[in-house]
Amino acid sequence: MQGERGGPAADGGRPGAPDRLGAADLGAEPGERASLVQFSSAFCQPCRATRRILAEVAGMVDGVAHIEVDAERNLGLVRALGIEKTPTVLVLDAAGRIVRRAAGMPRKADVIAALGEAV
Repeated sequence: MQGERGGPAADGGRPGAPDRLGAADLGAEPGERASLVQFSSAFCQPCRATRRILAEVAGMVDGVAHIEVDAERNLGLVRALGIEKTPTVLVLDAAGRIVRRAAGMPRKADVIAALGEAV
């Protein structure tokens, strides 16, 4: 997954951005080992393909959740994290820390490699 490493402060996030994301932020329960968080919008064509890729990878690895966040309905979180386009994918470790992020449709092999950093 091409993109930047680190949490929001390290990768252009906004001051005061959360350093960890949990169920209250994401609207879903994170995975036990890691989470693939996808920020999407209704008319985003690459978001559909990204959804399939992330769901497939999450299904391959025990304890990994794929969580899709509607960017338009979660503008506060989008702004706090500095999300500028959809799809944007965040890879969270078990503690909810952002270990990787990338904008655009990822390749499956890159998602698997990025997930390796989180588990």
